[in-house]
Amino acid sequence: MSGTVGRFAPSPSGRLHLGNLACSLLAWLSAKHQGGKIVLRIEDLDAERCPRKYADQLEEDLSWLGLVWDEGGSHGGPHGPYYQSECAPVYEEAYAKLAAQGLVYPCFCSRSQLHAASAPHTSDGNVIYPGTCRDLTPEEIAEKRKHKAPAYRVRVPDENVRFVDGCMGPHTENLLRDCGDFYLRRADGVFAYQLAVVVDDARMGVTEVVRGADLLSSTARQLYLYRLLGLKAPRFAHCPLLLAPDGRRLSKRDGDQSLENLRAKYTAEEIVGRLAYVYGLQPEPAPRTPESLITDFSWENVPKEDICLPENLF
Repeated sequence: MSGTVGRFAPSPSGRLHLGNLACSLLAWLSAKHQGGKIVLRIEDLDAERCPRKYADQLEEDLSWLGLVWDEGGSHGGPHGPYYQSECAPVYEEAYAKLAAQGLVYPCFCSRSQLHAASAPHTSDGNVIYPGTCRDLTPEEIAEKRKHKAPAYRVRVPDENVRFVDGCMGPHTENLLRDCGDFYLRRADGVFAYQLAVVVDDARMGVTEVVRGADLLSSTARQLYLYRLLGLKAPRFAHCPLLLAPDGRRLSKRDGDQSLENLRAKYTAEEIVGRLAYVYGLQPEPAPRTPESLITDFSWENVPKEDICLPENLF
């Protein structure tokens, strides 16, 4: 077995939809094609939105599809905990390292204030923080604390971060202009995705991260955190998103193409084969098992633009 360690890292806030399945399939195939293994991590930072019943259902769905993982989830393994809701002490340690470098500061801005400001937006639609609370004095911080609990951000430099994505190719982002100071911790104490995912991928030995193209803009921020924390960064491959036939993003909230509905109409092999077809892994939507796709898998065959599902494919 090679040293490649890939991962599934779903957020169990509802049943999986086709977009989630596609990322899971591509992550599994890429790792297995290299003779590697797959870790299953449950990203349930927001425990209220992600009850354990959804995580358990997610495991059953992945097993039904044949996307069996090597460690993690309820199976456990040597790099636990595998549920982010159980990892606060681990994140606390990393957070303390960043704070000790003088890079963390309290932010009292509300979401509505940020969206009302004329600040630029990142490629994923988030506001680029204008630095409103970056240089507050100790007196100003003490006064604001009387009225509002702060979230915490990390300072970023005016620096270009370059990397080569395994699917999308060369990519460059400027931390200050394209990302801005970003959250490490919410006002309620919950750690932010950017910190949690870096800490978890590093401690689980993940060497390859495959995820949707909507997270491409997170990569520069995460590479910055890897460097600050003295951790080795993985390779990244961001796969194109699946869109409904009318061009809408697939969403758990809308129930679009959820596995609950798909399992009532198709076999596991039919679902896998049709996903393999739209992602350029086979010339027709014939039924396939994940194992049968391993040998010929190549990122060169995967499209670089978002994919509109053909009418009546599912």
